[in-house]
Amino acid sequence: MTDAATVDLHYLEMDSEGAPDSTPLVVIHGLMGSADNWRSHLKAWQRSRRVIAVDLRNHGRSPHSDDMRYATMSQDVLALFDKLSITQAHVLGHSMGGKVAISLARLAPERVVTLTVGDIAPVVYQHGHDDVFAALKRVREGQPKNRREADDLLAEHVDSRSTRLFLATNLARNEEDILGLRIGLDEIQRGYGDIIGLPAGDGPFEGPTLVLRGAESHYVTDDLLPALREVLPGARVVTLKNAGHWLHAEQPEAFQQAVEAFIEHHEH
Repeated sequence: MTDAATVDLHYLEMDSEGAPDSTPLVVIHGLMGSADNWRSHLKAWQRSRRVIAVDLRNHGRSPHSDDMRYATMSQDVLALFDKLSITQAHVLGHSMGGKVAISLARLAPERVVTLTVGDIAPVVYQHGHDDVFAALKRVREGQPKNRREADDLLAEHVDSRSTRLFLATNLARNEEDILGLRIGLDEIQRGYGDIIGLPAGDGPFEGPTLVLRGAESHYVTDDLLPALREVLPGARVVTLKNAGHWLHAEQPEAFQQAVEAFIEHHEH
């Protein structure tokens, strides 16, 4: 655990349309993402259960902080559990959010009924977001008045149109009618060493675990599976065809169905 101060996370919550007594699902986004990215999935999953998607610290509408350690970020989520009177939950995390979810499951296994990890392994990764940091800083310096201007600024560093559209979800208008960044970019960059590092906790999480990976992604390659199984020994690894790292956006129906089937199988 950590004695660092938690922050009061912003979140989206949707009540169950079907079974109010079913165990809730908590969804944790990845780096530069937010709860807003998951709205279509939340609508699908709320048919059978209450769903909550969080904005991690320095993301979305949540407060900013220099501490990006996984122990601290998982404590933020656990504090939200307590605030919402969630005793146990199904926990899903993608990418950086997957490491937060793994950390939470290792630090508080009694709170996690099932763990679903989207395209990340509990290993140290190499630096790989320099272009993203440069693009977002360029937008901040350029002070665009509209999204076309913002896209032009992002394009100076990021070629991929889909990546630019994703990064643009972090833009918000300020009082001067300028598009600024709502994320804690400087805090994220200072904490990047922790973000690409290991999840928090010691020993394995023994509970039911599903790892979904993209067939075209390099984040959970076969050579990383031994390290993954040291931390998640019971993990069922499922590969989604025609999907990369953003598998929930590239194959949304297959992703939704895999998660729903896994959770339903382990529902109390």
